[in-house]
Amino acid sequence: MDNNYKFIVIEGNIGAGKTSLTKRIADQFNAKTILEQFADNPFLPKFYEDSEKYSFPLELSFLADRYHQLKAELSSDMFKNFVIADYYFTKSLIFSKNTLQDDEYKLYRRLFNIIHNSLPKPDLYVYLYLSIENLQRNIQKRGRNYEKSIKNEYLEKIQSGYFSYFTQEKDRTFLIIDTNNIDFVNNLEDYNRLIDTIFNHKYEKGVNRVIL
Repeated sequence: MDNNYKFIVIEGNIGAGKTSLTKRIADQFNAKTILEQFADNPFLPKFYEDSEKYSFPLELSFLADRYHQLKAELSSDMFKNFVIADYYFTKSLIFSKNTLQDDEYKLYRRLFNIIHNSLPKPDLYVYLYLSIENLQRNIQKRGRNYEKSIKNEYLEKIQSGYFSYFTQEKDRTFLIIDTNNIDFVNNLEDYNRLIDTIFNHKYEKGVNRVIL
């Protein structure tokens, strides 16, 4: 299998399996791996308890953390090799739109646009689509205490936010893969089908959709 990509992002809603897939692809292709560092964010548990109070500091802290990590790891010489990440900087914009008040979001977007222009863009942006029911099943299965109270409405807003963003970015290549009928974590055949879908097909700029 030939990999012609230099930089791929694996994205998805909360509980979609993006980190699991990213790690497995990185092992297979001996890729440089960028994983989102969110577990130590002091605002995250507080946000799930009181989203209105903690949404703005949470989103600002994520913005800063994501920028510093990506800027450090996506240096120019890094592109001599294959890089894969389980998030991209645009995640900040998508989540903040659903958590911030309008005036906060306008300020946040101004900061985002300034920073975003300085970062390299992925060759392929893969989005793992799961139904809300399956997302909740995965969230409960992995057992993070601060995630157990996530409501379906919040997941639906995040999902819609991603789809809206994809349709606006005409110059990027997005691949939305419906993974509701496969288990790429525990089933090797399913994983290989997913890998074939990502690496052995050419996709046009804009939104591309595949059901597995």
